[in-house]
Amino acid sequence: MREPVRIAFLGCGFITRVHSRHLKAFKGEIACSYASRDRARAEACCRACRGAGSYPSYAAAIEDPRIDAVVIAVPPRFHLDLTLQALEAGKHVLVEKPAYPRMEDYRTVLRARDRAARVVLVGENDHYKPLAIALRRLLATGAIGTMVFAHFQTIAKRLKTADDWRNDETMAGGDAFFEEGIHWLHLAGSLGPRITGVQGYRPAVSRDGPDRRAKSMLVAFRYDNEAVGALYYSREIPSLLHGLRLSKLYGRDGIITFESNGAFVLIRGKGWPRVVLPGFRDIRGYRAMYRDFLRAIRHGDVPQMSLERAIEDQRLMDRIYASLERTGPLAVAPVEADL
Repeated sequence: MREPVRIAFLGCGFITRVHSRHLKAFKGEIACSYASRDRARAEACCRACRGAGSYPSYAAAIEDPRIDAVVIAVPPRFHLDLTLQALEAGKHVLVEKPAYPRMEDYRTVLRARDRAARVVLVGENDHYKPLAIALRRLLATGAIGTMVFAHFQTIAKRLKTADDWRNDETMAGGDAFFEEGIHWLHLAGSLGPRITGVQGYRPAVSRDGPDRRAKSMLVAFRYDNEAVGALYYSREIPSLLHGLRLSKLYGRDGIITFESNGAFVLIRGKGWPRVVLPGFRDIRGYRAMYRDFLRAIRHGDVPQMSLERAIEDQRLMDRIYASLERTGPLAVAPVEADL
């Protein structure tokens, strides 16, 4: 039996515990340790997650020669420095998304990754979730014919507390859409057709209450197959059952309706309507993401969510925020190659 891949989590917050729950399925394949700037917090997280060890600092975990890879699970402000430190120490890296706030950061990490000859996977778990896989398959097999419209909706009232680091854009890298909406932007752009033009529209920002961020965004885009689409994102609007949302893909031969979180997919095309249940066991895609990470580490493969793929999402984000100041009728801004 081969040795497990030894992973150290840098950061012991909520998302580390989410990852750790899903990693329980990898018995014997992954050994997890936990690092924090607070020794007691690292030890408590290790106990709660039944980890293999703890570290009183991020540097201690990075410098430990027994560690094969790190998971960077701290606010985006710290991602770049920790990634570079880990690569310099010869570690593989899984970095939570959004990975870095600037395109230049991605270029810096690309160079460091290539020098170190290590794997860097950007933790876009939505890329791996059963819903995304099912939608990609349906479009590829022509379930609704040529796509005409795409409508993505992710609306819920989930306000942050005053002391949440996401209220600080220097920590989060940007507003709510940048910090969390990027997952939904990736879903819209990962189904097969490629987004070639994009425009953002942000409603008036409410600063009432403890959650002071801009929390809503409408994005319009065009695909390379000439279909057009829109993404409605908000974390300040009440929704059915605190988050049940329906999105649709419209084609010339039918319509795909899906619950945005991945609960079900309804296909109405040629023949009888049918319902697909993508799967609940790994509904958020974390297990599939770690399988990809392990495969890349052990076999030298390029992970599906490579830096190059994440750069495509960052490029779209840059164009969306650049477009916010434009006025007049809707006009999609071309997405330019910028590696």
